[in-house]
Amino acid sequence: MSQIVGLKYGNEKIPFDLPDQTEILHLDEPETRITATQFASGLSQELERLNPGLSDIAIVVGDKTRLCGYRKFLPVLLATLESFGAAPESITIFIAYGTHKRQTDDTCLTAYGDTYRKIRFVHHNCLDNNAFVNLGITSRGTSVLIRRDIVDAGFLITFGAISHHFFAGYGGGRKLIFPGLGHRESIYHNHGLFLDPERQTLSPSCQSGILDGNLLAEDLAEFETFRPADLAVHGILDGGGHVRDLLPGVGTDHFRKACAEYGKNYETTCTDRFDLVIASCGGYPKDINFIQSHKTIDNAAKFVRNGGSLIVLAECPDGVGSKTFLPWFEMGDWKKAFERLAADYEGNGGTALSMMSKLQGIKVFIVTDLSRSDCDTIGIEKMSMDQAKMYVKQFPGSIAAIPSAGMLVKVPL
Repeated sequence: MSQIVGLKYGNEKIPFDLPDQTEILHLDEPETRITATQFASGLSQELERLNPGLSDIAIVVGDKTRLCGYRKFLPVLLATLESFGAAPESITIFIAYGTHKRQTDDTCLTAYGDTYRKIRFVHHNCLDNNAFVNLGITSRGTSVLIRRDIVDAGFLITFGAISHHFFAGYGGGRKLIFPGLGHRESIYHNHGLFLDPERQTLSPSCQSGILDGNLLAEDLAEFETFRPADLAVHGILDGGGHVRDLLPGVGTDHFRKACAEYGKNYETTCTDRFDLVIASCGGYPKDINFIQSHKTIDNAAKFVRNGGSLIVLAECPDGVGSKTFLPWFEMGDWKKAFERLAADYEGNGGTALSMMSKLQGIKVFIVTDLSRSDCDTIGIEKMSMDQAKMYVKQFPGSIAAIPSAGMLVKVPL
């Protein structure tokens, strides 16, 4: 007996003939609770309560890897602001790239629609030293370098999707301002809190779905106090990237409530581990490059028993995603890479170490457009889609399939 399950790969959905004993770990998709009219109403209630000055408005949005229904809902936000007296020329939209590279104009038109033509957009550059003002330092040593135009903004709005982050706990919200609009050296210092130099290991507190006791997340929360958003719009997305809810509000408590709401659907305390897990990132853009696809590997690996195997479907049309990733694997071993990174955090070193740590316990196969040489450098085995299908079909042990592994997170009990 067998069962057919569709697994996304880029923009395709690939049917897999899975053995009958395969356990399918589905998401509990949230209900759709938002329309354009409801969003406008919720925004209006918040604006009436806040009664802000609307002469110099900054809106921060995610880049192509962290979309939030911008084509549909950015016009609603802008129209609502204008109904409260804001002039279009007083509005600037900032793209929170963090350390990601700038998008093309065509990509931006796809991501943000006609709004990209009508409103002034600023493409954040984490290396532009002249853009930042230093407001101090956090208790964990992160320099609070914030864009001068964000500090000076009369009304600051963040608009992005809540998501899990494999070492910051959750993404979205405050992370749009930092590291989204951060200076590279500050970003690297914050990310370096993922490392525990004394124990020569990754910090066990820095995990998806964990905020309390997470050193990196707590540093982000402290950074936020220097320039918090005046209004935050938190998006709740489904596994296909469609907006199911938008939650406008203010403050840390509102952010944590949005994270908890998100977690209701995408967190599990399942303790089962399997001999083999086959996992899809959930399609484009979750598998746009290997850096983004690593989130799926991190999530899915927690369901694999020690010594077991993981097959990941990750197209990666943009390749690895960063020139700073592969060199960590070329150093020879974990110890050398860890010591180098602990002394001077840079690039995607934390992601590389996280990948290395998983490869110490399980074998990872990948169906991908990445080159075989890149896969070999990382330490994963490239296979074709047909090979993956045959491997799963003939596998004798326990199997789980995760159609949206980029979003399903196993959290501690």
